[in-house]
Amino acid sequence: MSHIRVPTPLRPYTEGQGQLEVEASTVGEALKQLTAQFPSIGPHLYNEAGNLRPYVNLFVNDEDVRTLEGEQTTIEDSDTLMILPSIAGGQGGSLKALDHSAMKTSMAIRLGLLLAAFVVDSPWLVAVVGLLMLNGTLRGRPDFGFVYRALMRAGWVAPDLIPDNPEPHRFSLGVGAGFLTGGTLAFLAGASTLAWALTWIVIGLSALNLFAGFCVGCAVYYWFNRVGLPGFVKTAPPGVTPGQRPGRPE
Repeated sequence: MSHIRVPTPLRPYTEGQGQLEVEASTVGEALKQLTAQFPSIGPHLYNEAGNLRPYVNLFVNDEDVRTLEGEQTTIEDSDTLMILPSIAGGQGGSLKALDHSAMKTSMAIRLGLLLAAFVVDSPWLVAVVGLLMLNGTLRGRPDFGFVYRALMRAGWVAPDLIPDNPEPHRFSLGVGAGFLTGGTLAFLAGASTLAWALTWIVIGLSALNLFAGFCVGCAVYYWFNRVGLPGFVKTAPPGVTPGQRPGRPE
């Protein structure tokens, strides 16, 4: 059976249950079973026309169904369908559900690979990590998301969806990609000391984010917002110090 994870604000309509089992082949079928079992939750998910309300976010594992096939997205027995209402984020609109487990897994892999690159003196490995970070920045996804999804299918990691702004994390990933691109160019120019210094900046920032929960690039993004720099439109989530990892909603 597949599972539906219900957020705290909606649990009064499911008799306090936070996770339910359903037998369904698509997201739409799973929601129909949920609303058939608990009719009072229906108006909180659908409008009068029977359409999903715009503030209701649906995720199959770590994938937003809007980027898949919507309510026609296929779900399997091992999948978890998560419902997460949008939360107001102040200036710049509502927060989105970000999988912080995917980001932390990517940080750990990135950190391990860059440390290995330094130990074995491998500039090409630095270049590969930089390219993956750049690809993640352009696509708006964690740089090692493909590894995370494989680990999740194996049952070694689980999604951790938290309301947050994706833009600061994307900016931070881009900054790291920029440092590693500079490091790769420095290697090609024969300036290995400079190249490793730029690489160690990324190592240090990744470690700080992974182990201390502080994203320097995110803090810089929010500082740019405060001074009115064009393009930096998001403010920090309510009650969160810029750069700190938001807490998980109950």
